[in-house]
Amino acid sequence: MPSRGPIRAEFRKVLEYLGLRRVGEPEPDKDATGDYGLAVARLHGDEAEVGPLTPAENKRLLRIRLFGSMGSVLVLVGSLGTGALPVLQNPLAGMRVLSLPSRMWPTALTFSLTGVVILVLAWLLLGKFAVGRLGVEVMKDRSPQRRMTRSQADRTLLVWIIPFVLAPPMLSKDVYSYLAQSEIAARGLDPYVISPAAGLGIDHVFTRSVPNIWRETPAPYGPLFLWLGDQITHLTGENIPAALAAHRVLALLGVAMIVWALPRLARRCGVSPVAALWLGAMNPLLILHLVGGIHNEALMLGMMLAGLELCFRGIDSPQRLRKPGSLIPSRPGWILIAGVVVMAGSSMIKVSSILALGFVGVALARRWGATLPALRHAPVREYWQRSKRSVLALLGAAGLVGAILVVVTVVICVGTGLGFGWTKTLSTGGVVRSWMSMPTFMSVTTGRIGVLLGLGDQTQAMLDVARPVGQVIAAILVVRWLLAALAGRIHPVGALGLAMGSFVLFFPFVQPWYLLWCIIPLAAWATGRWFRIIAITLSAVMAIVVLPTGAGTRGFQLAEAIVAAVLLVAILTALFFEEMPWQRRKRVNAEKTAPATAEK
Repeated sequence: MPSRGPIRAEFRKVLEYLGLRRVGEPEPDKDATGDYGLAVARLHGDEAEVGPLTPAENKRLLRIRLFGSMGSVLVLVGSLGTGALPVLQNPLAGMRVLSLPSRMWPTALTFSLTGVVILVLAWLLLGKFAVGRLGVEVMKDRSPQRRMTRSQADRTLLVWIIPFVLAPPMLSKDVYSYLAQSEIAARGLDPYVISPAAGLGIDHVFTRSVPNIWRETPAPYGPLFLWLGDQITHLTGENIPAALAAHRVLALLGVAMIVWALPRLARRCGVSPVAALWLGAMNPLLILHLVGGIHNEALMLGMMLAGLELCFRGIDSPQRLRKPGSLIPSRPGWILIAGVVVMAGSSMIKVSSILALGFVGVALARRWGATLPALRHAPVREYWQRSKRSVLALLGAAGLVGAILVVVTVVICVGTGLGFGWTKTLSTGGVVRSWMSMPTFMSVTTGRIGVLLGLGDQTQAMLDVARPVGQVIAAILVVRWLLAALAGRIHPVGALGLAMGSFVLFFPFVQPWYLLWCIIPLAAWATGRWFRIIAITLSAVMAIVVLPTGAGTRGFQLAEAIVAAVLLVAILTALFFEEMPWQRRKRVNAEKTAPATAEK
């Protein structure tokens, strides 16, 4: 059998050639992660603190902020026609001015597309003052010389979001399913068994606005979210505009928690808080879909990140987690428990966030002395002696986190009166065949090829096989990232982002805003050029290609709107950033008169 030494040496040369491993860097510990790729991927590097912007850069930042604000206002105007307005109780009906976009569909669509593109362009231009220039700092894994301040980033995000707060729901009608399912819960019925059509009737004011695909399906959301919706229903009754405003407040509360937690987590990981905010919280997908679309992912992600920050405040504290000689938690211990409670509550909004608790458990086990080599390298005869501490630490962390999760889940399920029916409806969204899901995309593509070859439509059979296989692959990858975090090669925050990314990639059904599940946690940890380039590209492309078109949109109307939007974007961009002839003459005259004034 040939020696493995030369093979490993050649493999290291290939990695160095590809830029995945620094020349002269010691060989990574394969046992820490399971293979070389993870250890040498260089997704993370500490970022240095840099100074504030110059006066000239502050002026350009202000111009970019106004440019993005104009895009948000254009989206607001366009959404009056392209937004997901309710079938009944449309607040714009009969209003001469505000209902004008709904009667000029191509114009409204043009405004919406123009506003989205301008918002994305403004976000990309703003990246220079957050992560640096693409060809200079980002591609070379360097920090920019200057960054905007945290207050500048916060003000920019606030200004960009305000128009979306006033806009009707856009890009999705999921919020109307929230209203119908909350009404079912308010009536004392089981939303996990009864669909909107069966529980409310097909002519009910809420059911009329629910998309046809969801009228006959039960609720797939957690009991905490439906309980919150139940409270909103008791406050607003069947007033749709008021209920929509209340649900948007929940989404804004989630965004506020993201903005609070994300920079703090980034600082723990050695990443610039402003860079994390720009890529995570200021992401166009978050503004357009979580705020504009009023999705409950905003609350789920906000609670997950806020709980994660609280957990690490306790775990990273130099103080003991319990008082000496007692089982009573100390102050850091109570903060840790509070964080786990908040994260468990997040999973009762949408169960996907339950993954985060696994990485909190790993971080807690590492604090108590658990290490991966102690579990993998110990000889069989000495295994317990050498692995005892790590095994007990893992069991203790899993027991503590698991016990809190169980208690919170039981309290919410029983306290809300909704029970545990949500465990049977988690696959409700499987009726959607999303091209963003790897198993679904491959199954649908294979099925269509079979039809073209005359073999019949085997799409459903392929889905029945590919989706379970994809879930198994996702589970294996999640375990891999847990082991990587246990080995200390990846911070748990980064490992959570990678796990979420694996989960989304192989999830049976994926929506564009699901990308935020992984982008936002990774924004607090990953600084590698390829991660940032891919995340920026995906965010920008998905924000633009998801068009706010209605069911009756004709092809020529869409084509006209796209062409008009391209021209309008070009004109507005030139007006904002290009020097006009009269401005150039004024500047030249000012330069000529300046020396004369100085001489006098």
